[in-house]
Amino acid sequence: MNLEDKKTRFLITLVLAFIGGVLFTFLHIPIPWLLGPMTAVLIGSRFQAIQVYWPVQIRDAGLVILGYSIGLSFTKEAVIQIAGKLPLMLLFTLLLISFCAGIAFFISKLSGIDYPTILVGSIPGGLSQMITFSEEVKEINITIVTFLQVTRVIMIIFLVPFLIYGPFFNNSTSGSTIVIADQKVHASLSPTGLLFAVVCIICAFLGKKLKSPTPFLLGPITGAAILTLSGLHGPELPNFMLDLSQFMIGAYIGLLLKPEKLQHKTKILTLAIISGLVMVLFSAGLSMLLVHYFEITPSTSILSLSPGGADQMAILAHDVHADLAMVTGFQLFRLLFIFFVVPPALTFIFKKKSLFR
Repeated sequence: MNLEDKKTRFLITLVLAFIGGVLFTFLHIPIPWLLGPMTAVLIGSRFQAIQVYWPVQIRDAGLVILGYSIGLSFTKEAVIQIAGKLPLMLLFTLLLISFCAGIAFFISKLSGIDYPTILVGSIPGGLSQMITFSEEVKEINITIVTFLQVTRVIMIIFLVPFLIYGPFFNNSTSGSTIVIADQKVHASLSPTGLLFAVVCIICAFLGKKLKSPTPFLLGPITGAAILTLSGLHGPELPNFMLDLSQFMIGAYIGLLLKPEKLQHKTKILTLAIISGLVMVLFSAGLSMLLVHYFEITPSTSILSLSPGGADQMAILAHDVHADLAMVTGFQLFRLLFIFFVVPPALTFIFKKKSLFR
């Protein structure tokens, strides 16, 4: 693909994504600048006459913006609150991963696809890590893993907002919830804002160099959180910047699902949708336990335990004024657990091939 071709495809994708965002805003659909571009690009990319392209660097820039905003919520009070719930985070992470492993077993039996492939495709919240892992294990079908992971993420991004805005969840905040300040100032006009911006960008590229999970999200979160905990107060981003970050991330997600590369599309898609729905319902059930025993709002609880990505759940947390630090804490804990613990565990298990014969 030459430079002119890339430019043309990018402009087409940009227009598609913008139309999707405007349409979803007009229809009052939750998080319109994430779901709208994602849906428009996903549908548009299915037509051969429409050639789409979205540079990963734009998605990464969106993650940096989001990461900075998340990092501001990690005040001393929030960190103390999260630290006290670390055993709980471990327990719920193990429960969710164990449940997904069980679902993967039944899908494997129904589809006739080997269990390791389905298992890796079902691990919640670790899309990039599991795709990378599947590339290193010859027995695993990376196309199916990618399809299952992306289908789950897209389903969760669509389903969770409607659960959050539905009658079963209360979007009001409690006294224990840490809410983003209402006052918005322009970071570009503040010396402190420039310091935060430089540190976040450096941390993002440092995270990439160190091969950390989702470096362009985790790096800025870490940088902004460290500065916040040191006593500095970074300026809050205006709403249009958060909408822009959603737009940059949503268009990229819309390009990920490629069913044309998959055999037995209908059967696998059906099973992927069913498994994604069951995962969401199970995480919603766990979230009710969290609400019952701890001072956490229902919205914060389900976003904390939802088997989606930290970036998408943080966007939703922003939108409904949930406890952003708590949601991010739970999501990043599971992300780090999946990154550091799950691949070695899976490698050990897959060596016992007799388990899957």
